[in-house]
Amino acid sequence: MDRIVYDRMAAHDSTHWWYRARRDILADYVAREAGLPEDARILEIGCGTGHNLPMLASFGQVDAIEIDEAARDIASARLGKPVGTAPLPELGGVARGAYDLVAVLDVVEHIADDVGALRAMGEVLKPGGKILITVPAHPWMWSAHDVVNHHQRRYTKASLDAAIRAAGLRHGGLRWFNSLLFPAAVAARMVGRLTGKDDSDDSPPPKLLNAVFEKVFGLERHLVGRVPLPAGLSIIALASAR
Repeated sequence: MDRIVYDRMAAHDSTHWWYRARRDILADYVAREAGLPEDARILEIGCGTGHNLPMLASFGQVDAIEIDEAARDIASARLGKPVGTAPLPELGGVARGAYDLVAVLDVVEHIADDVGALRAMGEVLKPGGKILITVPAHPWMWSAHDVVNHHQRRYTKASLDAAIRAAGLRHGGLRWFNSLLFPAAVAARMVGRLTGKDDSDDSPPPKLLNAVFEKVFGLERHLVGRVPLPAGLSIIALASAR
């Protein structure tokens, strides 16, 4: 990712509606769907500034990986121990068969060899372990945001399913999320294209609007994994070894 993306993450990951609501949604989803043992061993790959680490730590012992040095320093401070540097797709030096949960939250789309990356994640799971995957959806929504984040692709359900299966994994269903705000996001994206103002700035909106967006997105914590949602900005899945 461009340096500015990490800088914005560090500045806004505790206040931006997307980060805050997504953490709540993911926490509920993991609690309901992952079937983790008490004191699970968890690995977050591509943890950025570590804003998800406290949430993941509520489920067990957490290790983390981040390749950007500045973001890794922030994440290490949050985690209270050094964050590793093993890059995908190899995950060199990461213990095989060690983890109950691997979290890759908006990470797989950055990796050229997504199948190889998913295969390596499967290798570090304990028997019965799960990979929590979130990815951006809809290739037709490609924008300056994807460029500045160095995305290789946006996914459809079919393309994510194919990558998971090609990696020798299986999943319990691919689900949309960030669906309630999807119409507004599509409208904003279309306006940007028509006006030539395709903006990569993902700084928080004004305080009141930020609060409204967080409230609306946060409603999905009660829905994801329980009821089918309409098309959303993201796809979520739990994958495991066959």
